[in-house]
Amino acid sequence: MPSIKKPIALAALLAAALPGIALAQATWPTKPITLVVPYTAGGSVDFNARLVATKLGERLKQTVVIENVAGAGGVIGVSKVVNAQPDGYTLVAGPDSVIAIGKLINPAAFKFDPLKDLAPVGMLNTAPMVLVARPGLPVESYQDLVKLAKASPGKYNYATSGVGTVLQLAMELLKEKSGIYVTHIPYRGGAQIASDVIGNQVDLAMLVSTSAIPHITGGRLKALGVTGDKRLEALPKVPTFSEMPGLKDYSMVSWTGIFAPAATPPAVVKRLNEELNAVLKDPEIRAKLQEQGAVPGSGSAEDLGKFVRTEYARNQKIVQSANIKE
Repeated sequence: MPSIKKPIALAALLAAALPGIALAQATWPTKPITLVVPYTAGGSVDFNARLVATKLGERLKQTVVIENVAGAGGVIGVSKVVNAQPDGYTLVAGPDSVIAIGKLINPAAFKFDPLKDLAPVGMLNTAPMVLVARPGLPVESYQDLVKLAKASPGKYNYATSGVGTVLQLAMELLKEKSGIYVTHIPYRGGAQIASDVIGNQVDLAMLVSTSAIPHITGGRLKALGVTGDKRLEALPKVPTFSEMPGLKDYSMVSWTGIFAPAATPPAVVKRLNEELNAVLKDPEIRAKLQEQGAVPGSGSAEDLGKFVRTEYARNQKIVQSANIKE
């Protein structure tokens, strides 16, 4: 009998020593999951997060609850997830501006490091941008704009939804590669930009494709180029910048990834990534994302991590070269 009791006692001690989180992994998830959107409800990040959350919840057999935590350009919402328990029950829909740009522009506002304090789960979506011109500007192509801008440096301007946005960085990179100078006019959000360009109050604007497409197809704005590496289905005649002379390697997109706190167990991250990828292959989800001008994400958690680091390094160069500050 002693020889039987000893292994049993040892097994009991080992089981008692296992961390609680390791035991929880086997049955995760056992309760609702919170997906933080670091902006108010109604925007594109919120729409896409809600779209995916419903199907993700169905696959995980737990409700995925959207929590809008706005403030400080998304920093407050992301910070909440950085400081949450790393148990897989708190995630964030992290946009490019907070994850790969904000700390470069305003480091004092960040009490965390997005590259170290978050665990990449998977890419939710990407969205190319479109450079548009006002109806009265005497250009029909980007090459026309380059000639015009070089003839009168500083005379023309462009609008974006704010300092340090991916929209500004995309235009600043174009300016650098093309050797032109046009003045940045930052708006507080993008709602008024299209109206002001249509009304000939602003010369140019860099817009996310979702916002640009209806005005271009409606003939209210001129499209000069697409920032992604593929032409948009809705705008087949508008070239990508990478097709143009001197801009071969140019490619920038707006994006949103799903992230968890840094110490989230790898098994939980792997499960989340697998289910997210399955959701993003759903024809209905893909169609709804594409209606928003978004390209459904895909790939592994490692893919997202590598992508974010590459974006951060590229953005750091743009910020330094253009001297972008808040």
